[in-house]
Amino acid sequence: MGYGLRAPAAAADLLGRLRVLESRQRHWRKQVAAGHTPVQDRYLVEYQQTTVLRGYEATVIPGLFQTPGYARDLLMSRADMVQSPRDTEAAVASRMRRQEVLYAAGKLFRVLVWEGALHALVCPREVMAGQLDRMVGLIGMSTVEFGIVPLGAPMSLTPNHGFWIFDESRVVVETINTELSFDTADDLDLYGRTWDGLNESAAYGARAHRIIARARHLIAPS
Repeated sequence: MGYGLRAPAAAADLLGRLRVLESRQRHWRKQVAAGHTPVQDRYLVEYQQTTVLRGYEATVIPGLFQTPGYARDLLMSRADMVQSPRDTEAAVASRMRRQEVLYAAGKLFRVLVWEGALHALVCPREVMAGQLDRMVGLIGMSTVEFGIVPLGAPMSLTPNHGFWIFDESRVVVETINTELSFDTADDLDLYGRTWDGLNESAAYGARAHRIIARARHLIAPS
């Protein structure tokens, strides 16, 4: 009889754990089943509600800093990869609206990008050239601390993926098929220390400007 009483409790505990896991994991196929615009609109709200955002990207320019052309090529590629409906222009417009938070008083966006992302041709050369010009304009903004982790810089660790820390209370990680969210103290501490380690290797200001200029020279349309 005792075992029978424990079984419903065990099942309830398992169901609770599954619900927690589902709340932390969002598969892209489900999120973009109706297109990419709803996801971009959700990000817009989340960024508006965030005061301090720390982020790192290794392979692409972050959406907050993308030009319409660069965003368009990425979104089309993603739609093809996950076989979702193409609502590219609406999704690009929503992503551009998200960038309005860069000009909102009281916010701070501390963003690191690995230098390799400045050379990744995920779009035509002329589009990438415009994207790099856009990156230069970020340097010196009052709401943006933009650093580049240079190729060849000493690094104590090499993260396998990008990540974003929202107000030191939640971490979001995007993989190829899933968006993951973490909010435990241990996870926040781990990702916070990881960002700090990358930041120690990052170039800012004039150094960052020179790195962008070098990439711009190499990638300029022939």
